[in-house]
Amino acid sequence: MSLGSGLAKGLAVTFRAMTRRAVTQQYPETLPELPPRSRGVIGLFEENCTVCMLCARECPDWCIYIDSHKETVPPAAPGGRERSRNVLDRFAIDFALCMYCGICVEVCPFDALFWSPEFEYAETDIRDLTHERDKLREWMWTVPEPPPPDPSAEEAKETAAARRTADRRAAERSRPAEQAEQAEQAEGDREPGEGSAS
Repeated sequence: MSLGSGLAKGLAVTFRAMTRRAVTQQYPETLPELPPRSRGVIGLFEENCTVCMLCARECPDWCIYIDSHKETVPPAAPGGRERSRNVLDRFAIDFALCMYCGICVEVCPFDALFWSPEFEYAETDIRDLTHERDKLREWMWTVPEPPPPDPSAEEAKETAAARRTADRRAAERSRPAEQAEQAEQAEGDREPGEGSAS
């Protein structure tokens, strides 16, 4: 291959690229269209957190910081015993260390952590990338709805069990109402003098 043909091929590629329209997005003015389930930051749904520490233990970067204390809960019924429960004091994620692997989101058994598509959280100081639970809670409201289940898939075991329980309870509740209605109907069908002794 001669030097001239390589140069000609290179120039041909350059000229082809020059005639195409540029697809550069002007980022701050034009926000990018992200896929619906993009991994931006992690949002915390505090009400679901039981301080089980699974997310912090499984995190390969050790970037999740959790502090809690125990509280005694009075018995629910008279004669019952007091119970203790963990109360969340601090939940923070250091996004300077986080590698966005999603292990914490996957391992959480109570659905307290979710991926948010929010990505504009740059800071001028690296120490400010440790976000506390208030900021994580704000990001929770940017989490998109999960996609609807596939209509051709079989129903989840949990959903089927919950549906059976709900149907059974609805049937138990409707039985006394039906019996009362039948009793009223039977009384209405009787003649006024039928039930009395003469």
